[in-house]
Amino acid sequence: MASIDKEVNVICRIFMAAIFGLLAVVQAERSVHAAEDLAALTYQAAGDELRTRIVINFDHEPDVSTMLLGDPHRLAIDLPKTVFAFDKKSVEPRGLITDVRYGMIDDARSRLIFTLKGPFEVERLEVIKNDTSPGYRLVADLVSSSDRKFADALKNQNQTTASTVAAPKGDRIANAAPDEVSKAPKPFTVVVDAGHGGIDSGAESASGSLEKNVTLMFAQQLRDELGKLPGIRVEMTRNDDTFLRLSERVRIARQYEADLFISIHADTINRGSIRGATVYTVSDKASDADSRAMADRENRADAVAGISFDNETPEIADILMDLTRRETHTFSLSFAKTVVKSLIKDVNMINNPHRFAGFQVLRAPDVPSVLVEIGYLSNQDDEKLMLDPVWRSHVAERLATAVGEFASMKTAGALN
Repeated sequence: MASIDKEVNVICRIFMAAIFGLLAVVQAERSVHAAEDLAALTYQAAGDELRTRIVINFDHEPDVSTMLLGDPHRLAIDLPKTVFAFDKKSVEPRGLITDVRYGMIDDARSRLIFTLKGPFEVERLEVIKNDTSPGYRLVADLVSSSDRKFADALKNQNQTTASTVAAPKGDRIANAAPDEVSKAPKPFTVVVDAGHGGIDSGAESASGSLEKNVTLMFAQQLRDELGKLPGIRVEMTRNDDTFLRLSERVRIARQYEADLFISIHADTINRGSIRGATVYTVSDKASDADSRAMADRENRADAVAGISFDNETPEIADILMDLTRRETHTFSLSFAKTVVKSLIKDVNMINNPHRFAGFQVLRAPDVPSVLVEIGYLSNQDDEKLMLDPVWRSHVAERLATAVGEFASMKTAGALN
């Protein structure tokens, strides 16, 4: 009996040793796999509503694939199984990006999903070996785009991947890129921008009239006048008392693929005798001291809401974009001259009514843009006119006439 018990004990010891040995092997394999998992160490984003750069540092080279998603506009970046070590503050909304999510999508893959404010395109996405530190970094440049271009990109992506890759049910595109949207002739599109809004009241007259209210009233009347013109599509940056960053206004113009952007303002100046309308175009060098001072005031609009200008915005170095800027500037100058010609006959204008300065809101590289100062709230006569709906309607009608003339010339190629 004792010998049987001894044999049983030996068998149990052997069995237990085998079990522990197997567990040790499994644990070792898990440790090896864990060590091989990709680590996303840091996340940074810089830019504004026009251009945003993303930089993600990894411990070793990641295998990356991307996918566009619609409703809302999103970019998905797929990675091998990844451990994310991002600081929570670093993934807060910034520039074009309103939300960042990340995590596992199955046992072997992880995904990053970026939600953006509107249509966009991925101008650059590459993985680069770090020069002065271990690891690799992913660099992605995202730029604002138009609804049409984003829809076309989705359509091309879906056609390319339809036979091999199916998007998850929750990410399938609804009404992403119907053929009729891309094939329909594009109307001449004007984006009307009512300056200031929300917490940013803009200028204020001695009697308490606020620029944000005057510009909205005029912009709405201009929208109505433009709506009477055949072949003209009109969009507004704001229809109510809403604050918008300067770069957000420009992003909206690019989203609608605007042929013309008109920003409406009604400033004050320290000389109450100065009155009349002015048309501004963008330039690095101001035409005069007053124009420079006005541009400086307007460019500080974001600071009113506690938003500082981001000096880390990626610069455009592309030669083609530089040529686009030149053509756009030529169109802007042409429209400014057309506006002056249309208004000066029966609307009071200041001396040298076409001026220029470095206005941030006029910096879209591919949208001809002007800023129209309809009058000065620092002048009582101008203020009285700007609060008169009949006067506003008349000026809006003259400005709409200028738009119609410019649209006809641009469509006919007479401005090239």
